[in-house]
Amino acid sequence: MAYAIISLGGKQYRVQEGERLLVDRLKQDEGKTLSPSVLLVGGDGTTQMSPKDVTVSARVVKHLRGDKIVIGKYRQRTGYRRHTGFRAALTQIEIESIGKAKAAAPKKEAEKPEPVKPEAEKPEAEAPKGMPQGYADMTVAEIKEGSESWNRPMLDAALEYEQAHGQRKGAIAAIEAAIAKKEED
Repeated sequence: MAYAIISLGGKQYRVQEGERLLVDRLKQDEGKTLSPSVLLVGGDGTTQMSPKDVTVSARVVKHLRGDKIVIGKYRQRTGYRRHTGFRAALTQIEIESIGKAKAAAPKKEAEKPEPVKPEAEKPEAEAPKGMPQGYADMTVAEIKEGSESWNRPMLDAALEYEQAHGQRKGAIAAIEAAIAKKEED
């Protein structure tokens, strides 16, 4: 008869198909299936240590509390007596199957959605005409320095791009300040 040694909650258990056991409380809801890590598979004449192609399937039957353990403290001749108790939070699981893992079906490439490019990686064709070279990759500090030497159409194009795409407040303020300075001249 096949058996496996699994690891759940830092403890190891020897299990067989159809067996029910109590383990420390698990986060899964009742009725859910889980797949614990397999440390060893044996029986049927062969034994495998940490197999990659074998899985154990277990179902959470119910959550319950263990028996109460009464703890009493006593010190003689002082009148000191304390009684407390402890009940462990447990989960009952049932081992459904021990066997080979099913190979995952190959995914179709057509189903993969096309990754969305960040604004900085989008082609310059979407940018307004007359915008400074490499504007989309510039930082706010670089925009502030460069805006002083740009002409009016470049500033207008950069402002239009920033309001539509980047929306960086510092860049918008620097461009507007440069436009105001150009208008004074």
